[in-house]
Amino acid sequence: MTQPAEKRSYKSTLNLPQTAFPMKANLVQNEPASMKRWEQMKLYEKIRAARGTAASRGKYVFHDGPPYANGSIHLGHLLNKVLKDIVVRSKTMEGFDCPYVPGWDCHGLPIEHKVIAELGDKARQMEPFQIRRKCQAYAEKYVKLQAGQMQRLLTLADYEHPYLTMTPRYEERVLGVFADLVERGLVYRALKPVHWSIANQTALADAELEYQDREDTSIYVMFEVVDATMLPPSLNCPAGRPVSLMIWTTTPWTLPANLAVAVAPRAEYGLYRFTVQNETRLAVLADTLADKVLGSGGATGIENLGRCLGNQLVQAGVSYRHPFIDRTSPVVPADYVTLDDGTGLVHTAPGHGVEDYQTGLRAGLPIYCPVKEDGTFDDTVPQWLRAEGADIDVWKANDLVVNKLRESKHLFFAHRFTHSYPHDWRSKTPVIFRATEQWFVGVDKPFTINGTAEDTLRNRAMAAADRVRFFPDWGRNRMRGMLESRPDWCISRQRSWGLPIPAFFREGSKDCLLTHSSVRAVAKAISQHGSDAWFKLSAEELLAAYDPAQDADAPAWIREASFDRKRLVKGSDIFDVWFDSGTSWAAVIEERSLGHDWATGPLTDLYLEGSDQHRGWFQASLLPAVAARGESPYRAVLTHGFMVDKDGKKMSKSLGNALEVETLLKDHGADVCRWWVSSINTDNDIKVDPEFFKLAGEEYRKVRNTIKYLLSNLYDFDPRSNSHVWSPADATSLDAWALGELSVLVKTVRAGYERFDFRAVHEAVFNFCNETLSAIYLAATKDRMYCDPANGPRRRRSQTAMHEIAGALIRLVAPILPHTADEAWRMQPGHADGTVHLELFPEAAVRTVHPNWPAVIAARSTWLKAIEEARSQGGIDNPLDIGLVVPADAAMKDFEPIDLADLCGISRFTRESNVDGVKAIDLRQEPRCERSWKRDGTVKQRSDEGMLSDRDAKAIGVS
Repeated sequence: MTQPAEKRSYKSTLNLPQTAFPMKANLVQNEPASMKRWEQMKLYEKIRAARGTAASRGKYVFHDGPPYANGSIHLGHLLNKVLKDIVVRSKTMEGFDCPYVPGWDCHGLPIEHKVIAELGDKARQMEPFQIRRKCQAYAEKYVKLQAGQMQRLLTLADYEHPYLTMTPRYEERVLGVFADLVERGLVYRALKPVHWSIANQTALADAELEYQDREDTSIYVMFEVVDATMLPPSLNCPAGRPVSLMIWTTTPWTLPANLAVAVAPRAEYGLYRFTVQNETRLAVLADTLADKVLGSGGATGIENLGRCLGNQLVQAGVSYRHPFIDRTSPVVPADYVTLDDGTGLVHTAPGHGVEDYQTGLRAGLPIYCPVKEDGTFDDTVPQWLRAEGADIDVWKANDLVVNKLRESKHLFFAHRFTHSYPHDWRSKTPVIFRATEQWFVGVDKPFTINGTAEDTLRNRAMAAADRVRFFPDWGRNRMRGMLESRPDWCISRQRSWGLPIPAFFREGSKDCLLTHSSVRAVAKAISQHGSDAWFKLSAEELLAAYDPAQDADAPAWIREASFDRKRLVKGSDIFDVWFDSGTSWAAVIEERSLGHDWATGPLTDLYLEGSDQHRGWFQASLLPAVAARGESPYRAVLTHGFMVDKDGKKMSKSLGNALEVETLLKDHGADVCRWWVSSINTDNDIKVDPEFFKLAGEEYRKVRNTIKYLLSNLYDFDPRSNSHVWSPADATSLDAWALGELSVLVKTVRAGYERFDFRAVHEAVFNFCNETLSAIYLAATKDRMYCDPANGPRRRRSQTAMHEIAGALIRLVAPILPHTADEAWRMQPGHADGTVHLELFPEAAVRTVHPNWPAVIAARSTWLKAIEEARSQGGIDNPLDIGLVVPADAAMKDFEPIDLADLCGISRFTRESNVDGVKAIDLRQEPRCERSWKRDGTVKQRSDEGMLSDRDAKAIGVS
């Protein structure tokens, strides 16, 4: 009996994939090697050199907003720095010269607070410049730490030459801009209410505030009218009866500073008689609010006796007695008084509110503030508010004031309520309004610049902001609204660690020397010695380059020949850190000649920060630039939201929902974290959860393995000798379709990068890898790549297409996945010693693609459904055991049946004119090719005794 022939294996004859590009990325281990390689090859410098040639598209000026040099980077840094890096890399690959200088904000309270806490009692015996040295060392430590952490995120920047706001040259440029503002007449000193941090005993700017819910006491208080006969007759006041003005306030502690009651001039007020606690009272309040207020306070028997306008109360000269201080005060008009809530009679303390302050100036009231730096009261208030040893601050005073008013029967009604209240963003403690001597930049002071018509800084800034592009667009209205409502900029702080405001005072006087010439003289000294010079050098030494005789703005007293400069006293204020960072356009972009010419518009192309910076750095940069140069420093602003957990709650260590950047990098690697950043909608707050990074890892592996598969099919391909020459005859090929889809991808991705829509880039790349390539093209061409002759025309054509697709795909993802893209780029023929980061984005190549390809792809869904039904009903495991018969269609006539069969993953595709609908055929009774597993109707026993199709027999050279 004849023994059956041993089944032959054809595996060795297949063109199986080969590549050194590994499936497993090992990012945590391999990314540092890429960082080291880029550092050794000086990649940043090479890119700048390559883009600085005549062939470049020109400058793209992108300026880094400085993070604070304090602590390790957090998730917000990861988001911000990766977004910025995607901008830098994408603009570079678009052909722009995009220099990028990283910076750090090094001055300010948080660093000083940390240093003083570490020094403990020693700090009390130290001079300011000694504390400053400790602060400088602290900042330097965290600049170094954060720079390393940011580089671990694979960011590309001039880390060898960063900008630090504490360096002498930087400080000199800040003072140069300040001198310009002084020259324009925009800087002034005044006793004025500002946001004050009791915890840190310093003034705060709006940008240093955050709002938190706080419970406070709301009170309605009766201020007794001095002479009721002076009330307008239309009120019909009963003779001989005491009458009160009822006010409302949510800050009882400010009542000691009350100097007036403000009314709306055109509003109608009524005199009401009512009973409360068995006592009949008479009170004036806004007519439309009376029922609500009196009802809430439990009043009964409410009766309106008469009405008058607010202006009539003013014209009548009505005054009232303070409820617990021997003082009488007037009723004054104020347009800001509304009838939305309260009583329509506004308690006014000019030392404790911006509107109150303005009212006080108009009415000639003193700017009285009895609250000291530490939040306690001075000796101008009653003893019970400043009892020795009681440590009574404004918050404790609230209850004392309420109790005092209750005892004296001046309190009508009190209740607790919760409202949004400003807090110091560093200490997280509530702030107060407190009148102090501070330096301001006036936003409503008219000035001229470059020969333009006189206008205010507010108006000029709003006009400049209107010319800025905002991403997302709603940022324009947000910025405009903040500019419309912002107060004058308080630029002074009462600390040691910062750039001193170079003001000199005449000894024993408030007379001040601060001119643009004196500021520039001090700037020269600071450029040589740093800002420590203010604490070490005398006024004479600091003003060595200053000649008052040459200064038209110098005060007369300093020009006197007899004046001794030794009698000058140096001011003790430092600049708000927002002024430091807000002048970085001058200290970095102008200083290093990186920007555009101001004559052509703004200096830089883009600023990118969190959306809170509409109130912070964006505004702090806009105002000095408009004042000094007449234009916004930026042409576009891109903002992102903030990190919250998956439930929308703010992330913090104390809540236990914070994610550490270091942990994420160890678990996933930087490229996965960057892929996640590119996936999110950054317009609003961003939900974060560890599972999101796992999903990003899975998507990343899909993209990586798609690139790997493309590369693995190119192991025997040389683009210089093996490339297919495209012709119109290829229009119906799978390869032409894939290249057509690649052209769409290139256009979509480049447009996404252009409009900073990185999520659109992410989705387009992933869908191209997952659907276009993996699910369709690579699956359809797998048979020919493995089984066609190695040098066969179909295989070479597909290799040519795959080479083009791989090269384009790697470049398109390079800004997001810099390590992976660079690793894959060097796996291509001829690229071993190169880097993708010196390349440009691919162009959308024009290929002749048959116009009916969309119809074919659409029909494929119907075909696949028929195949699945046949497999399910017939128990067919392998789709290669199926053939498909479809109606003859003019749209399909130009397409090769073998390509359509491969497109469906089956063995045979037939078009017949007499077929009604799609019909799947079971081919299991036909012979199967032992090499390709296809049943294409040509399979038979060959000379090597194996069962092979015509194509496979030819491929291995058997008959």
